[in-house]
Amino acid sequence: MIGLTGNLPSFADFNSVNFVHSVFLMELEGIDHVAMSVRDVERAAQWYINVLGFERRYQEMWSGVPVFIGKGTTAIALFPAQSNTPSKSERAGVRMLHLAFRANRENFLAAQEELKRRGIRFEFQDHEISHSIYFSDPDGHQLEITTYDLP
Repeated sequence: MIGLTGNLPSFADFNSVNFVHSVFLMELEGIDHVAMSVRDVERAAQWYINVLGFERRYQEMWSGVPVFIGKGTTAIALFPAQSNTPSKSERAGVRMLHLAFRANRENFLAAQEELKRRGIRFEFQDHEISHSIYFSDPDGHQLEITTYDLP
């Protein structure tokens, strides 16, 4: 056995946050926006505004394409679907599964009532560490509202 004595650093002193900051030169703040293609940009924008309380952003930019809508630090860029894009792509099976929004418990419960009032079907799931509801926008994108504030 090779004699290793007190010169090795202790894992008890290991700090993962400092390690990550020393390895990565950048620190991201979070997701700025998600870009989605939709069949009718204006209809989709109005749905997100009316149902989820988003607001229009950057209306004067880019000749209206994409349409940016947002709530707090979350934004969605809505692009018109390309009708000439083949349905089967080389990335078949690689897609966005869902877009999740976080809410506190009170607003999570309010969201369920609002979706019911609008006749929008949703599915509740208990993830043990969080509760979520899943539903779709008019273009079939699956959306999630989740809370970590459990009763």
